[in-house]
Amino acid sequence: MTTKAIFLDFYGTVVHEDDEIIPLICQKIKESSSENCSIQEIGQYWWASFSKLFQESYGENFDTQRNLGRMSLRKTIEFYQSSCTADEIILEQFEHWQKPGIYEDSLSFLKSCELPVYIISNIDTTDVMAAIKFHGLKVYGVITSEDVRSYKPRSEIFAEALRRYELKNTDVLHIGDSLTSDVVGAQNMGIRAVWINRMNKKKPDHIQPDHIIKKLTELEGIM
Repeated sequence: MTTKAIFLDFYGTVVHEDDEIIPLICQKIKESSSENCSIQEIGQYWWASFSKLFQESYGENFDTQRNLGRMSLRKTIEFYQSSCTADEIILEQFEHWQKPGIYEDSLSFLKSCELPVYIISNIDTTDVMAAIKFHGLKVYGVITSEDVRSYKPRSEIFAEALRRYELKNTDVLHIGDSLTSDVVGAQNMGIRAVWINRMNKKKPDHIQPDHIIKKLTELEGIM
């Protein structure tokens, strides 16, 4: 099967996730909380609150990642009776989204890849474009959740990418670090999915990526 294009997730795949930023924000909540709580507990509560909003966000109910982050963080601050202000402490996360660290193999891959590469991201358009500009990356196109008012693993963003770039699902490889959003989302559209497992996570038995890699430069043998 000939691969004609690459769909590429961005955060956690090309650039660093915000895993180092989240604990810093949670630490501020802990320090100003009247509750006996750990950074891990705060992070789990924030993630659960965010996930609920995220799953409900599509179509007429769609909202941006920034807004979802603010709303879920406000709920977390309220739950732990913290004196923090969500709009202030979340700025560290927003700054990371625009100026994330980048994996060395990402630069090598994007420079050497002979196929067109399209970024398919759940993060807001302004943040993705700022990060791409920050690192001077050259890609053929970018589609975000804002373009389709829907988030991966829902089908809308993959369908729009195929339509916009005049590709068939069998023409494409999608690469991402999320088993749910990237692997399941792509496979549900009949797109071959590559799981990039940079952190050596354990794969559950019920999800079967078409390929598993640790670095983007390993894609050469697959393509």
